[in-house]
Amino acid sequence: MNCKIIKRNLIVHVSEELDHHNAEIIRNKIDKIVVKENIKCVIFDFSHTKFMDSSGIGVIIGRYKNIKNRGGNVVVASVGPRMDRIFNMSGLYRIINRYENVKEALNDVS
Repeated sequence: MNCKIIKRNLIVHVSEELDHHNAEIIRNKIDKIVVKENIKCVIFDFSHTKFMDSSGIGVIIGRYKNIKNRGGNVVVASVGPRMDRIFNMSGLYRIINRYENVKEALNDVS
C-alpha cells in the first residue's frame, strides 16, 4: 500500500490484496496519517486490487466511521468488476461514493 497526500486528501493505493494478512497494518498507517496531517478525505484507489475479504471491508468501514467523526469523507476510485461485486454485495456503496478514477474523485472532494 502506498499513500499520497494532495491538499488534505489522502490517496491510498491499495495493493493486489486487501485481506486479513495486511488489514491491521493498513488500518494503523491510515489512522496515523489522518490524525497527523488533518486529512479531510480518504480516497481508496483500487486500480491494482484483485482480492478483498471481510477484513478489507472492515478497514474501509472503520476508516469511514473515523473520518466521518472528524467531519470528513471516504470514497473509492478505479474499482474493477471483481471489486465492484464485493462493494455491491457488502452494501458499501450505500455509504461510500465511487469514482471512475482518482482524478475524478479529487475534483469532486476538493
